[in-house]
Amino acid sequence: MNEKTGTKEIIGLLARLAVGGLFVYSGAIKALAPAEEFAYAIESYRVLNAQLSLYAAYVTPWVELWAGMLLAAGVFTRANALFIGAMLVFFELLLGQAWLRGLPITSCGCFGSSGSNSIAAEFAQNLVFLALTWAAWKFPSRWSADAVVEAK
Repeated sequence: MNEKTGTKEIIGLLARLAVGGLFVYSGAIKALAPAEEFAYAIESYRVLNAQLSLYAAYVTPWVELWAGMLLAAGVFTRANALFIGAMLVFFELLLGQAWLRGLPITSCGCFGSSGSNSIAAEFAQNLVFLALTWAAWKFPSRWSADAVVEAK
């Protein structure tokens, strides 16, 4: 194995662990809190009504949690990276429309009801994690469940 391949594998592994860990953390915080808190954050984007916001608040944390665990473990790595990338693009669209409309978003809902950064900072942060998701997709690692299954 040459040095470039090893470096790319390490980049892919670190990106996978960072994004997976972020989604596990984000999902766990929201799953452990009352759903109404997250539903209020979702409703502040003025895209869904109260009922749909509550439904999304029940479902989204668990989707984030499971997707993050699967990505961190390297299970269906490329498919999970695509799925998480699609979620990040969707989150960017939500943030972008709120930013353009000048909505008073006090908490983006990214990490529960705790305080958050400005919409611009959250937007930039999501772009960084989108780039890391690309690296996780592009550079699969032999340190993953996928590699163990392929070796057999």
